[in-house]
Amino acid sequence: MAEKTVSKHLLNLEKQFAATDPVLQKAVKVFQELDQLEQDLDLLDNEETTARKTSWWPIVSTLGGYSPAKSEFINRYIGLDIPGARHKFTVLHYTPQAAAAVLPGAALDADHRLPFYRIGRVLDSVANGESARLNAYLELITVPSAAIKNKLVIDTPVLNQATETLASSRLRKYVIGISDLVLVFTDLFEADANLTAEIIADIVAQQDSNKFLFVIDHSEISLDTQKSNDIAAAWQRRLTEFGIRTGQFVVLSHNSGGLAAIEQRLVNIHNNRSYRILSTLEQSIRDVDDVMFAEVEEALIIWKERSNASMLIILGFLIMLLLFAEIASGVLDVLFDPIIGPAAVAVTLLLLTPVHLMISRFHAKLIIKQLIKRQNQLNLPENLAGLFEKSLGFWRTLLPITTPVGKSKKTRKKLTALIEQTQDLVQALNDQFNHQHQDYRTQFDHFHAGEEF
Repeated sequence: MAEKTVSKHLLNLEKQFAATDPVLQKAVKVFQELDQLEQDLDLLDNEETTARKTSWWPIVSTLGGYSPAKSEFINRYIGLDIPGARHKFTVLHYTPQAAAAVLPGAALDADHRLPFYRIGRVLDSVANGESARLNAYLELITVPSAAIKNKLVIDTPVLNQATETLASSRLRKYVIGISDLVLVFTDLFEADANLTAEIIADIVAQQDSNKFLFVIDHSEISLDTQKSNDIAAAWQRRLTEFGIRTGQFVVLSHNSGGLAAIEQRLVNIHNNRSYRILSTLEQSIRDVDDVMFAEVEEALIIWKERSNASMLIILGFLIMLLLFAEIASGVLDVLFDPIIGPAAVAVTLLLLTPVHLMISRFHAKLIIKQLIKRQNQLNLPENLAGLFEKSLGFWRTLLPITTPVGKSKKTRKKLTALIEQTQDLVQALNDQFNHQHQDYRTQFDHFHAGEEF
């Protein structure tokens, strides 16, 4: 493969983790190899990268119901009263500036370093033109709080029958998927059953990921350890009725019960981020064969079927003309002539070839429009139409070939090698975590003592 230009985003990531995280630095190299493969297939532009499929910041998100428990906890945690709207998905980002600033949702959609990058395409897949209302769903708040330094917090809006839409439901599902830690406040399960059903289904689907921490808020009263354990056990039994059988439970009380467990999870969130990125990397590698090649091959099959059907109609029309000519003047005798017959067939093929090419190009344009819509539905940075067009060569148009360009043993071997590299990085991350466990324990002790880490 010809060497491609490495995106600035990847170069910046490599510099960022060069001194702090050797595993993620090596992951950047694998992303680079995957990008080069996809660039050769015309799936990516030179400045695009598959590394933008996920945020490289550790992400904490919150889910809650009607009560103010969720927002009050966030305010206590960051030590500030957040000025944002409570009916939007709010991303909290650290700033060294003295005052907080509220930015529109468009700032998130345009910045590949933050969650919700190009989320407008997802909104449009829910309802055509919904991306125009991006600022009604999202906002970014920069907060001068050391508590969220080197991480992002996504505060989801409270459930409200009047404001809940298909778009907000899709965004909430997206947030759960990209988060490394989800603080689920139990007042969520006391909200309207119709509103919570889909959220509970999303939690159940991902409950084995160990990303959920269920927060039982009794911060207005003091509780001893035994009472807190009894309350947590009662909630654990209740959530099994919803199909939720895993996850950590903490009880917040007036005497700060449960805060230590949350703090410990927040200390470890950088490890969760690393595993999430490696998981995204492996999935992106597998998607080349399972999604990109599959989608384009299906499109090529439909394109061939439509082009061939159009040609059959034209051939049927020519055969009818030939039959009328035979009835009128007996031209079939001339076509059986050993010299004139083959010459007539050759001329017909020469005339039909450009017709077939023109018809094929027409159907290809229609298929490309469908592929662009499909790409937006899947929220892919890869250009499916690019690989499709690369597979429309002269001989591929004339011959019954429906396999996309690049779908070969050589490509599969390369993809397998990249998957093996990614799995080696997961093993290295496991070793790194084991070696550094004592260091994280020390960080947690400092954090618990009120020091910045």
